[in-house]
Amino acid sequence: MNAPVDVSFFARAAKPLTSYRPYWAKRFGPAPFLPMSRAEMEQLGWDSCDVILVTGDAYVDHPSFGMAVIGRTLEAQGFRVGIIAQPDWHSAEPFKALGRPNLFWGVTAGNMDSMINRYTADRKIRSDDAYTPGDVGGKRPDRAAIVYSQRCREAYKDVPIILGGIEGSLRRIAHYDYWSDKVRRSIVVDAKCDLLLYGNAERALVEVAHRLAAREPVERITDVRGTAFVRRPDDESGKGWFEIDSTTVDEPGRVEAHVNPYMTTSEQAASQGATCSKEDGGATNSVAAGACQTSAGGQKDPQTIQFVPNPALRTKLKVPPRDRSVIRLPSYEQVKADPVLYAHANRVLHLETNPGNARALVQAHGEGATARDVWINPPPIPLTTAEMDHVFDLPYARGPHPSYADENGSHDGATKIPAWEMIRFSVNIMRGCFGGCTFCSITEHEGRIIQSRSEDSIIQEIEDIRDKVAGFTGTISDLGGPTANMYRLGCRTPEIEAACRKPSCVYPGICQNLTTNHGPLVKIYRRARALKGIKKILIGSGLRYDLAVQSPEYVKELVQHHVGGYLKIAPEHTEQGPLTKMMKPGIGSYDRFKQMFEQFSAEAGKKQFLIPYFIAAHPGTSDEDMMNLALWLKKNGFRADQVQTFYPSPMATATAMYHTSKNPLRKITRDSETVDIVRGEKRRRLHKAFLRYHDPNNWPLLREALKAMGRADLIGNGKHHLIPTFQPMTDGGYQSARRKNSTVSKGGGGLGYTINKDGKAVALRSRPQELQEPKGDVRFRTDQPQPGRMLTQHTGLPPRVTGAGKRPKKAR
Repeated sequence: MNAPVDVSFFARAAKPLTSYRPYWAKRFGPAPFLPMSRAEMEQLGWDSCDVILVTGDAYVDHPSFGMAVIGRTLEAQGFRVGIIAQPDWHSAEPFKALGRPNLFWGVTAGNMDSMINRYTADRKIRSDDAYTPGDVGGKRPDRAAIVYSQRCREAYKDVPIILGGIEGSLRRIAHYDYWSDKVRRSIVVDAKCDLLLYGNAERALVEVAHRLAAREPVERITDVRGTAFVRRPDDESGKGWFEIDSTTVDEPGRVEAHVNPYMTTSEQAASQGATCSKEDGGATNSVAAGACQTSAGGQKDPQTIQFVPNPALRTKLKVPPRDRSVIRLPSYEQVKADPVLYAHANRVLHLETNPGNARALVQAHGEGATARDVWINPPPIPLTTAEMDHVFDLPYARGPHPSYADENGSHDGATKIPAWEMIRFSVNIMRGCFGGCTFCSITEHEGRIIQSRSEDSIIQEIEDIRDKVAGFTGTISDLGGPTANMYRLGCRTPEIEAACRKPSCVYPGICQNLTTNHGPLVKIYRRARALKGIKKILIGSGLRYDLAVQSPEYVKELVQHHVGGYLKIAPEHTEQGPLTKMMKPGIGSYDRFKQMFEQFSAEAGKKQFLIPYFIAAHPGTSDEDMMNLALWLKKNGFRADQVQTFYPSPMATATAMYHTSKNPLRKITRDSETVDIVRGEKRRRLHKAFLRYHDPNNWPLLREALKAMGRADLIGNGKHHLIPTFQPMTDGGYQSARRKNSTVSKGGGGLGYTINKDGKAVALRSRPQELQEPKGDVRFRTDQPQPGRMLTQHTGLPPRVTGAGKRPKKAR
């Protein structure tokens, strides 16, 4: 029997990116950097730009930055592409810096959603922005995609606007907006763009660009996969589609039972709480009473109902073709007013995400003369391995634009861009994620089908980093992507892939049709490690450990050669309540991986650590769940220095739970499962406090909660207790491993507490009695890092080596 062909080599029914005839401007050749000024355009010999990209990020010409990928992809097609990065949005003048684009504007908020970039999970304004030189916040507006689109329209109103990026992807239908706490319209309506391209948009954008270059009006481009647009209900271009009411796909609301044809009329009446007998004198059900017949003697005259087959229905029912079917979702006005319909629409949207079987969606916005439909075409066809290689092998400069350099011509000083520094020596080997975690937006943006690069393309990029990137010291900081270990994994056959409608391939268990062979990934690790000049290959992407344990060879290779002291994984929680709402595996999978991790670390003679990540306040999490997680953390000796609180991002399934208190993972009805939602500042603070049970600032809140929960037995000074009975005089501050996440006391000081040489918490004022604090208790571990060291997120380990510079010297 032949071995199954892996997903990287499935045939894709789409025109290859490299098959288009290049645009005439191809003769200019590639630019060292895409121009950001008129002077740069003149140096390249350009009189105008065919496409101008507007982005909320600083321009970094690297394949991890969306605008660089889009710009270089269009450049490879022969188009002249300019970039306006982080323009002043208060007027339209900065948007005229490069002149009028010949074909279209390409607009994006950047690599991150502008609202998530600007606000914390508690809706507090961030002071930094990792995508801006100098890590300075406030360089992009709130809802940047809408603002930029409006300014582009003001600058040159007759130029088409093509909107893209993750901010647009997550807002393509009516969506709950966490920051305003209301349901907003589709971004296509608010931004007034001509087309929205959602997901990884290379395939759709190349087709749209060539059609616009051929002078096809943008309003006629309505058949490209991965696009959304506004169409009037009476538009002739919308005729000829088979419209399906979404309630036939997944019916919300209470369903009335059909009448049983085998029941007598009196039995029908009795089942409805009525009677056929006039002598009963009670009110009768009109339907049942109407069905009752009485004879002249007052006796019921039974009638026989016969069912005769209709010959016209004997032929096989014809199902409308999926490529001409469109599902009508509840309108914006309906989902705004009815949370159940919102949850229903969200569920249907996620059912229609497989490019192999998804149908178009349509959602009405407005009524009467202002009515218009938002059409969402099926998702784009995934890129093949050859197309992925083409995209990643383009001539990127792999660094920030020269205009961001400091007086020394460097990008490592005051103008350093943290997001670039993070991925400076990393390599992206794949796209997509089939995990389906409900709180994550990767699936909504990149899809569930894994798109992998070839081994040769990956090795070539590592060699380019070694030979061309300044400051490289021999360490590759990551070989990964959305996850570390989904490279070339997927369905066993194209037919299964095209038919599947499951939201996850690994929940509640690993699908029997999923290949879990990590052999190709192990081969890349070994080949990359053997390259001359490469000292270390680290894996920084999050590991899907439930997949990893399926391949002990992979775990051994990873642990013994590619872990820089610690490895981050994301159990997210220990309790089944929240885990079932996250679609994450149970903590037992973590325990199995931990056992293998420790075994292979010991065999290699290395002392290495796992860094588990957890989420507080996720939908479906009770106070008892967080208490049990805190006990697990204490038992295993973990102290979370940074706490990740659930952040409701637009269109995510968990966000639908947060807004509606319903579970879209199951069929939605008005009586369906209700989800426990953590709302309000006090309860969210409590859940965060459980994760930071060791912080004395949280002890009063936790004591109060434990007493209310009937768990006062967890308050005490023994090792088996969670919270001590005493309370040091703290200043209310919060010291994080990340300086900008720290909270400074507003009280101007206080008596405070300190840590003695035995690791005990000691108040700086006398306590009424001597307390016996357990030696070595994780609650009283020192918070003070040794010279030359800083705390990591969870354990106080030294920072990992990323290749960006020399290791800190040991203190003498």
